[in-house]
Amino acid sequence: MMRHALVGVLIALLWPALTASAQAGDAGFTQFIAALWPRAQAAGVSRATFERETAGLEPDYKLPDLALPGRGVTGSRAQAEFVQVPADYLKEANIARLAAEGRRLMAKYGDALALIERQFGVPAPIVLAIWGRETDYGRYTSSYDTLRVVATQAYVGRRKEQYQEEFLLALKILDEGLVPRRAFRSSWAGATGLTQFLPSDYFAHAVDLDGNGRADIWTSVPDALASAAKQLADKGWQSGLRWAYEVRTPAGADCTIGVPDVQKPIADWIRAGYAPVIAPAPADLSQPASLLQPEGSYGPAFLTTKNYFVLKEYNFSDLYVLFVGHLADRMEDPRPFATPWAATSQLRTKSVETMQAQLQRMGLYADKIDGKAGMRTRAAVGAYQKSAGLKVDCWPSEAVLKAMGAAQ
Repeated sequence: MMRHALVGVLIALLWPALTASAQAGDAGFTQFIAALWPRAQAAGVSRATFERETAGLEPDYKLPDLALPGRGVTGSRAQAEFVQVPADYLKEANIARLAAEGRRLMAKYGDALALIERQFGVPAPIVLAIWGRETDYGRYTSSYDTLRVVATQAYVGRRKEQYQEEFLLALKILDEGLVPRRAFRSSWAGATGLTQFLPSDYFAHAVDLDGNGRADIWTSVPDALASAAKQLADKGWQSGLRWAYEVRTPAGADCTIGVPDVQKPIADWIRAGYAPVIAPAPADLSQPASLLQPEGSYGPAFLTTKNYFVLKEYNFSDLYVLFVGHLADRMEDPRPFATPWAATSQLRTKSVETMQAQLQRMGLYADKIDGKAGMRTRAAVGAYQKSAGLKVDCWPSEAVLKAMGAAQ
């Protein structure tokens, strides 16, 4: 009892200081937001909207990816795409469920999807797969308030300049009455709507396909799907070209060549022993492609075309693109991947960062140190394994990390 009483006394004594500190932090946020008014005005936001939507606006310091003074980066920067192994991210039961639903929706929205493909050259299964992956065909709605998210990220996020622009455009969306504030929900990173657009994506790519006078990516399925297709088209989608071909690799295949820079026509890959699971369209044989091995030498391998990298601009993760591409395929072909995923384990983000830093010091890696074991990181791991006389599988494992540490 005495301990509880003492704690109560300490809280009572410290509470004014704690409250003042919190108020000071929020006062800084309030001043920061107020200082953005001239830029909001220049963007076309009315004073009435600015005052109404920012009144009582508070930062959300529990968001990931914030750089708070004295506290480092909050939460986890890791998304499922970068911390899960492929077998977990691309669960067969989930893919099969979404593919079945996608086939039903393809029939339901057939007229709109046919118009989308005519206008933008993007096949119906691809835009449906994006919708399915992003929001489970609209079943999932985030609990985050978009304006609060982008305001917080603009104030203390790691990409302040980018999110200041997103905040101004979020205000513009509200000012133009495109969506009510209560329905303006987003991911923790500010992506909103059925197909998850940042506010800047909305103004760059949104489409009014249903012809009601506004592009509504929140409740209009035709508008959301057309907007996703336009974003892909604007980023270079090539009509009639597959996103990728799954291949069986030849014995002794070199996993270190699995980087975007190493490209050659699909026909050349086939001559080198990479056997496509399905026969490529004749027109695709001359198309340049890169080798992708998401689990290094384990699991499925793919020849990725230009359209693969266009999808990657929608979401940078290889696993995201594989999910969308494979889900789109499964709407028309029930077969799963020909090669099963392996039972690999994924290093923690911090461990991958440590590995990338060591690879960089060795001169084997020149990309970002971001804790994401992408194509370039896997190739660099393979190059290190070659130089160290280890088994070359291009997979960032604990064993490789320990070997690097022992070599320092």
